[in-house]
Amino acid sequence: MFSLIHTAHAQATDAQIAAQCFVNRINEAILFPLITLLMALAFLYFLYGAFEYVKNANNESAREVGRQHLLYGVIGMLVMLSAMALLSIAAGTFGIGIPSVSCGAVVAP
Repeated sequence: MFSLIHTAHAQATDAQIAAQCFVNRINEAILFPLITLLMALAFLYFLYGAFEYVKNANNESAREVGRQHLLYGVIGMLVMLSAMALLSIAAGTFGIGIPSVSCGAVVAP
């Protein structure tokens, strides 16, 4: 079916393209790898808690410490997953995550 309402699309300026490329580079080089690293650390903390819980099966207070490490590891992973999701949603909302422009060298006239 055809649309009766026509939408206008503005052409991106060089400054907008440069800003989009800058944010893309920040996301790809710093934010997403940092979140991935923190997610891995939270997972290792979770595994450490599981090991502590199983190793100290006879000692109730040591098992409680292991249980707390398990809980903190899960909370850390949920926080990192939420941060990754929010950044992806924000990038998609503002069109940053979509490679709609070439981020080569921007040459000023």
